[in-house]
This record gives sequence, C-alpha cells and structure tokens, in this order.
Amino acid sequence: MFSAILNFFKAGPDKPLITDNMEKAKALFNSKQRSLFISITLGYAFFYVCRLNFSVVKKPLMDAGILDANQIGTMGMVFFFTYAIGKFTNSFIADRCNIKRFMPFGLFMVSVISIFMGVGLHYVLMVLFWGMVGWFQSFGAGPSIIALNQWVTGKKRGTYYGVWFASHNIGAGLTYLITSVVVLHYGWRAGFWMPGMLCLIASILMFKFMSDRPKACGLPTPYELNGEKDPTIETKDKSVGSLQWTVIKNPAVWILGLSSACCYVTRYAIESWGIVFLTAEKGYTMLGASSLLTTMQFAGIFGTCLCGLISDKFFKHKRNVPCLIFGIFYALSVAAFVWGPKEYDWINWVSMCVYGFTMGSLVCYLGGLMAVDICPKRATGAAMGMIGLFSYIGASLQEKVSGYLINCGKTMVNGHAVYDFHAASVFWVGAAVVSCVLALLVWNVKVKE
Repeated sequence: MFSAILNFFKAGPDKPLITDNMEKAKALFNSKQRSLFISITLGYAFFYVCRLNFSVVKKPLMDAGILDANQIGTMGMVFFFTYAIGKFTNSFIADRCNIKRFMPFGLFMVSVISIFMGVGLHYVLMVLFWGMVGWFQSFGAGPSIIALNQWVTGKKRGTYYGVWFASHNIGAGLTYLITSVVVLHYGWRAGFWMPGMLCLIASILMFKFMSDRPKACGLPTPYELNGEKDPTIETKDKSVGSLQWTVIKNPAVWILGLSSACCYVTRYAIESWGIVFLTAEKGYTMLGASSLLTTMQFAGIFGTCLCGLISDKFFKHKRNVPCLIFGIFYALSVAAFVWGPKEYDWINWVSMCVYGFTMGSLVCYLGGLMAVDICPKRATGAAMGMIGLFSYIGASLQEKVSGYLINCGKTMVNGHAVYDFHAASVFWVGAAVVSCVLALLVWNVKVKE
C-alpha cells in the first residue's frame, strides 16, 4: 500500500517529445502553461480561504467564552509549527513529485478537516485538528514554485512569481469579507463549513487542470522552446539530494530565512490578530474590521504583482534595493497602524494600504524569490522549504507570544474584557525593523540565472 501511495505521487517518466510539428508543440505548451499558472494561482488562494477563516472566528469564540486569547494563541502556534515542519519536508519531497497530484491532495485534506472542525470539538481536539490543517497547508507554496520553475524561464521568473504570489492576498481578502458575513449570520461553525466546501470544489478543479512537468507531457522545457540556456544543464550530473544539501549549507539562505521569519511575525500579527485589535482597541465592528483588512489584502495584490516586474525590469532581476525600500515603509506603516490615534480613521486606512502593498512585496522577496534566485533550480523545493521553515516558526512563535501578551493585558471592566495591546504592538513593530536589518546582510549575494 505504501509503495502504491509513493507511485501515485511520483513524477511521471519522460514521454517522447513532439518533434514532427513544433508549432503544435508550442501551442500545446502555451495552453498547458496558462492552465497550470491559473490553477496554482487560484488554487493557492483557496489554501488561504481555509487558513485565515480562523482569524475571523477568533473574536466570536472569545466572546462566547469557548476559548480565551491564550488558548487561541496556542492553536495558532501549533498550526504554524506543523506548517513550518511540513513546508520544509514536503517542499523537499515535492522536488521529486508529480505536482498535479501532490498539490490538489493537500487542499482536499485541508477542506475535509475544516468541515470536521465546524462540528464543535473539545479544545484538545481543536488543537490537534488545526495542527493537521497546518500540515496539509504545506502542500501549497513549495509545489507552486516548483511548477513555475518547470514551466517558466528565469527571465520571467520574477514577474510570474509576483503575479502568483498575489493569490494569498486574493484568498485572504475574500476570506475576511465573505467569512465575516457568513459568521455574522450563521455563527462561528459556518466559518469552518463554508470555506471547507469551497476548498473541496477547488481541489477537484485543480487536479483536472494542472499538469506534470513538460517532459512528462512530451513537451520541451521552456528554455528549449525559447532557445535559451537551461541552467539545469550545469547540474545534470548531480543528484537532487546533493543539490538540496548545497541549499541547506548556504549561509545566505539562513539569513534570508531569519529575515523572513521576522517579516512573518509582523505579517501574521496583523492577519491573525488584526480583527481582534481593531474591534477591541479601535472600536470597529467585525464587518468594519474585516473590510479594512480586505482592502489591505487587495492593496497587497498590487505589491505582489508589481514587485517582481519592478525588480526584473528596473533592477536587472536583483531584489536587494526594492527589498530595502519596501522594508522601511513596511515598518513605518505597522507603527502608524498600531500607534496612530483611533479618532483619525484615515490613518488606519492609509497605513493598511501601504502595509498591504509593502507586505505583498516583502513576502514575495523574502518568502521565497530571493532564495530561489541564489539556489540551483533543481532544488527549488529545498529553497522554499528552508525559507518556509524559518518563516512559519516565526509565525508560530508570534501566535503564542501575541496571545500571551494580549491575554496579560486583559482587565475586566463592568463585566466586560478590556485588552491592552501596547506590549504586543512593540513586538510587532520591532520584528519588522529587525527583518529589514537582516536583509541588508545579503546585499551582494550573487544571483543564479
């Protein structure tokens, strides 16, 4: 049975190339490339639908006395810890897998578990199930980037990567807006059921429209099709395992990982606790807070779509200068959001738009693209796995630390809980500053075309 499972996920063998009609081969390649790109972009968006739905149901769970902030922080910590380990191991495994099967399977399992969570379980089971969701969520990002490297040349990598990365903003934005409406009308259980059903349908569509690598489809690589030098030729005599080991030993990857970890502390502080912060600290309704965070996510779409294009077109595929610029504005926007006077509502909207744009850009750069640039292309999964491990350990620690700090600042006034976010906000802003400083340490690292 175990061998049957391995064979199901294993990458398919090379098929005889279509050589009799190159126009037909090119048309088929373009069609499959387009279908795959749309599938991984929209498919990864749905991974977020079944991830950030928990951010929407946090406040109802706290208000109902089902869970407190510390327990919710523990659940978030377990989720991101299993996601971090899963992203590391599954991204390494995905280098050898048929992405058409691997990625949709992860989304399918996420959807099934999410539906079960809506039943209403004991706290310990909620922690266990949410940890399982974290594990299967790790089937998304690594396989997506591997698929991009299989079907897109290095000259267009930044542009495609940036557009693909907008998927997390699309998924998060839709989650905040739609899930909050569903929860308001049908309760917190529906906040698990509705996203679960949507992701179940999405997983089936992904499996239908995705493809294995070009050679397994009888097609030339994108480099061969465009008459460009294939960077994998230089490493064709090396095993995937040895190339993955060079990624693990690369000090620049570790520094980028630490920088990304700090960036993700701030990112998930806003995404996971933003609704709680706005409703408790600044007097927003749940729908008003969700609308603000939805706007932030759609601002992030512009950041992710443009950051790769900007670095490809204006900085010769180098990401260091735009990364520094975006990093400075990232820290400033978070500071304005958490410390700006609540009577000036426009500060919240402007800061969240700037934050969304810069966050989308930084997560694209630090969360994978800069590491992919400096690592062997046949070990793309390993690069994503290493960065993912650091990033989501940072996110995991953030959940627990933020939950603890918020819970410590809780006082009861006339029978109602009042929260002090000062300590948590210092933690969030400080992480953004440290991320920017760490990124400077890899300023001159050579890019592998």
